[in-house]
Amino acid sequence: MVDIAFPGLGSGFQVSDVVDAIVGAERAPFESSLNRREANLTTDISAIGALKGGLQSVIDSIEDLADADNYQQRKVSGTDDFVTLSSTKSAEVGSYSIKVDQLASSHKLVSSGINSSEAVGEGSLTLSSGSNSFDISVSDSATLSDIRDSINSSTDNDSITATIITDDNGQHLVLTSKETGLANAIKVTVDDTSDGNNTDNVGLSRLAYDSDTLSPTFATNLSETNAAKDAIITIDGALTVTNSTNEFVDAIDGITITAKKTQDVSDDVSTATVSANNGNITSGIEKFVESYNKLIDLSKELGKAGDTGGGPLAGDSMLRGVMSKLRQELSSSFASSDGSTLTLNELGIRSDRYGKLEIDNEDLNALVESDVDGVQNFFVGTDDVPGFAASLKTLTEFYTESDGLIQGRIDSKTSQLKKLDDERVAFSRRIDALEERLFAQYNAMDLLVSNLNSTSTYLQQQLDNMPGVVKKSN
Repeated sequence: MVDIAFPGLGSGFQVSDVVDAIVGAERAPFESSLNRREANLTTDISAIGALKGGLQSVIDSIEDLADADNYQQRKVSGTDDFVTLSSTKSAEVGSYSIKVDQLASSHKLVSSGINSSEAVGEGSLTLSSGSNSFDISVSDSATLSDIRDSINSSTDNDSITATIITDDNGQHLVLTSKETGLANAIKVTVDDTSDGNNTDNVGLSRLAYDSDTLSPTFATNLSETNAAKDAIITIDGALTVTNSTNEFVDAIDGITITAKKTQDVSDDVSTATVSANNGNITSGIEKFVESYNKLIDLSKELGKAGDTGGGPLAGDSMLRGVMSKLRQELSSSFASSDGSTLTLNELGIRSDRYGKLEIDNEDLNALVESDVDGVQNFFVGTDDVPGFAASLKTLTEFYTESDGLIQGRIDSKTSQLKKLDDERVAFSRRIDALEERLFAQYNAMDLLVSNLNSTSTYLQQQLDNMPGVVKKSN
């Protein structure tokens, strides 16, 4: 674009105004057309993107109904002060009595009092609990604190924590198993190099503990302040179950029992009652119906027609096609149980006159209660024959996936938008060249007129000065 122009220096002709008018006349229809096309493309991308989002919401809402694990759930009641109960779908409907006879506990051992500055004795310790065993070396100057630190910092130690309690008799080394149960009882064997005796209560062997009376390393030089115990429960008054922890998994199929407190003779036994829990089926259907109805509202808004202005996808073949296929899918039948079939309508999920879905909870609950297997088969299907949920998901994903029809259309429109940007840049270059050319032409014309005026003035002056020429008197 020309930066400086001199309007009519020689002729009084307004060059800038004329050039601006010509350039504006060239620019206006192009920009108007370009802006209109750009607005149409942007609106289409936005509208088709909204449709994609609505379809994706339907896909997301049907996910739970497509998962077989979400059907035929079980609910267990009976949690009280003594037990906590939970269940999985493998639990059978029924009731069971539970009595907590004993809680699991960790093993805890305490040494005799030893002065904090006293060297305990030279040698090594082998400590074990459960399947974990590890060794530590003890120098001739090591105190109880040093031994505690060696135990806790050992990279091979996964089972025992060590601490010190100080009382009037000195320091006491306290060893505690990290896991509960008899199998995790602590054993400490000593290689006492200070006096060569590994089981007496002198030197390093003061820390020896092996409760097996038949073992050559038998020693109880540490005091047991908390015995290692398994948890014990009695089911239905006759079946005794033992476990190293207080959590009993599948002692009753599909039920986890966590013992919290032992029951005395005067305490009532706990009762675990397992019942069917199919509320998640209803909630899954409600979620799907809500998302589908929102899609119906969206499609009507996008495709509405009217004299005062229609929707951005009014008359659009893709919108009509996908909504038509969805309606067909909702009326299709799918395998139920015993060779029969089901439809959404028979499940109590029906369309109103506006195309939205409504749920007849009475019909739905009755069918779930009488034939939950059939309801599951209807929605989930099999590996060979998809159910309603899988079929609907396949249909909608045909449009919504990254290589689906909707994304292809968005990509196409986006590419057209980019071409409009290229057109705008190319036109800008052309209009700048036109403006520059017009200024050059009109300025040249103005200069020519200026030169002609100068010549005319000069000739007039020369004629006025010629001899014998008499000026006409005014």
